[in-house]
Amino acid sequence: MKIPALIMAGGKGTRIGLAVEKPLLPFLSKPLIEWVIEAVKSAKKISEFYVVTSSNAVETERKCLKDGLKVIRTDGKGYHNDLKQAILAAQPSGAVLTMPADLPAITGKFLDKVITVYEKCGKDALAVFVPISTREALDLSVSSTDEHKGVWHAVSGVNVINGARITNEGKIDTGAIITEEIEVLLNINTLKDLAIAERIMRTSKKN
Repeated sequence: MKIPALIMAGGKGTRIGLAVEKPLLPFLSKPLIEWVIEAVKSAKKISEFYVVTSSNAVETERKCLKDGLKVIRTDGKGYHNDLKQAILAAQPSGAVLTMPADLPAITGKFLDKVITVYEKCGKDALAVFVPISTREALDLSVSSTDEHKGVWHAVSGVNVINGARITNEGKIDTGAIITEEIEVLLNINTLKDLAIAERIMRTSKKN
């Protein structure tokens, strides 16, 4: 099973507080989004991918088009609205994998694992969460949370969803992966997150 992927790169990135768009923010001398693109390209279970932009990310869009990537521009009215709009534009026949452009430790191997779990879970969607306590222990920000089986977790932004269900009203039956793995633990929301994540990545490479 191979499915398409959407890299969400159209947010304002206001928490970073810099003029540069967050997807283009240098992380270990390479823009954040390039780490994610490399992971998607190396994944064996991803058939094609699109970078989702908006008027909030014109420089990101320009770079992606220059690099010959497929781009979907949304209205930029919020993450969930943009996600729905992008899925409808991509018109997947089945499942689609979505992820933010600020996960520099993500790998193709990890994405393949997520898709494999989705295939076996029998749900219309699968979300990847990180324990809030794990991020807090590393002094990383917790900007987005969601509840699963009565427990609140930090949202990684990596999800698989049945594209046919995106227009349906009501809550979608969703499974979950709850993990402390570095691939989704290092979600960059602030400059402090960036500095901590760079330090962790440098250390992990040495090991």
